Amino acid sequence: MTDAISNARSVDRVLRAMDTSDGAGVSLKRSIGTPQLDMLDPFLMLDSISTDNADDYIAGFPEHPHRGFETVTYMVEGAMGHEDSIGSKGVLRSGGVQWMTAGSGIIHSETPMQEDGLLQGFQLWINLPAKDKMIDPRYQNIEAPDVPEIAVSKGADLRLVAGDMFGKTGPINGISTDPVFVDAKLDAGAEVSIPVPQGHAAVVYVFIGDAVVSGKDVPTHHLAILKDGDGVTLKGGKNGGRMLVIAARPINEQVVRYGPFVMSSKQELMQAFDDYQRGNFVRKAAS
Repeated sequence: MTDAISNARSVDRVLRAMDTSDGAGVSLKRSIGTPQLDMLDPFLMLDSISTDNADDYIAGFPEHPHRGFETVTYMVEGAMGHEDSIGSKGVLRSGGVQWMTAGSGIIHSETPMQEDGLLQGFQLWINLPAKDKMIDPRYQNIEAPDVPEIAVSKGADLRLVAGDMFGKTGPINGISTDPVFVDAKLDAGAEVSIPVPQGHAAVVYVFIGDAVVSGKDVPTHHLAILKDGDGVTLKGGKNGGRMLVIAARPINEQVVRYGPFVMSSKQELMQAFDDYQRGNFVRKAAS
């Protein structure tokens, strides 16, 4: 089972994720959205949470707004409840994904639905083109059984959230940046080549074990930024590894952002703050 790769991507650089916190004090590792990598068009932020200490996550992410971009929450282990201003409410469980297009404005909260045990997952922020920043908010909530699993070869297993490969299509659709989002689990020495569209920005984040990415060793909680090409070769390290492969088409537009608002001009950013303070997010999102 192969997708031909004619121009494999090499690794541009490898960065260690930075320890930080967000929400009401949730401990995170941030690899995009840091002083060493402010953004990688169209990616604005990539956070990883991985802890079995409830004190690191129990406070969750109280009510907060978003405008002008998309948030992707992917759960590896544990459960996270969510609720927002357009009436959506549910629980994201192990293996599930929530792709939220904030568009013109949404207010939501995320709360761990457990008081102990391992909580492991990711949140990715992806910019929206200027023409889409004020579209109506929407969600794509995908349960774990609806994410295709692909046994590419012995010891190489993929979960395909977004993109097309090996005859499968991920369940996420209608995203302007044409994303690829893959969870790859590789036994020690197991190897797989994953197709990635030419011209897309692309990264590999190793979150369990270690991996060899296009011949480069990448330890746990490190991000490999890839050069251009039509695919990437991954190999499990000495103890095996699990990693995300994420790619999307760059937007190549001006980005003006502050906190939860990502716009295309200072005027739009000021308008976002004004709309939020006046309560327009809730009214607009609920209409």
